[in-house]
Amino acid sequence: MTLALDLTGRVVLVTGGSAGIGAGIASVFAAAGAVVVTCSRTPSDPAPGTEHRVCDVRDVEAVAALVDGIVADHGRLDVLVNNAGGAPYALAADASPRFHDKVVGLNLLAPLAMAQAANAVMQRQAAGGAIVNISSVSALRPSPGTAAYGAAKAGLDALTQSLAVEWAPRVRVNAIDVGLCRTENTDDHYGGDAGVVAIERTIPLGRMATPVEVGHVAAFLASDLASYVSGARVACHGGGEPPAFLSALPSVPQETS
Repeated sequence: MTLALDLTGRVVLVTGGSAGIGAGIASVFAAAGAVVVTCSRTPSDPAPGTEHRVCDVRDVEAVAALVDGIVADHGRLDVLVNNAGGAPYALAADASPRFHDKVVGLNLLAPLAMAQAANAVMQRQAAGGAIVNISSVSALRPSPGTAAYGAAKAGLDALTQSLAVEWAPRVRVNAIDVGLCRTENTDDHYGGDAGVVAIERTIPLGRMATPVEVGHVAAFLASDLASYVSGARVACHGGGEPPAFLSALPSVPQETS
């Protein structure tokens, strides 16, 4: 039996899909035959095989208008990928309440509002739909310097599991806990190639992910190949982060029988 990701005719919305991980996700869905709509807060030239719309995902009215517009133009909405998110570095003791509000709003409340709008459409469709939330390994371990972001992503993982129960059986909801991923901003963020190489040595698979690799996981979760997968949190982190104590040892101890 040949397994293939064929999403021909599916209408897919990727938030924050004009750059970075979102662009990689959008490209995978487009290559699989889907009708792909991306959105961001600013105008952007659409990538090949996609169309782009302006929407601030933190604005509930703008979110409703975006989803209504997609349905008006394409007749349906089959997949939502909640990718928009992120946060600048700020120590928790120094950041203002307004800063924390914005971070939680973008990374938790905005995906909820977008999911609510998409679910209202999907529940009316015979084939239902699928929602994929792009979360982070910051949800699973300490996130110093981005504490509110990590807390919001932990909330997104919890939200995923709850919505999977509430909106079943018509809508499947899953999350991807993404680790370090190489994008157009990676070198600047980590101090150039030398910093990236040093960090990649700590990853079991020896490198950061590419946006397209995250896209492959998202497309799988949205496809019929994952028809019985809902409420899952899929780790896409190259093996995770080895325990810190291992770096303090002169060598890794061998198991004894």
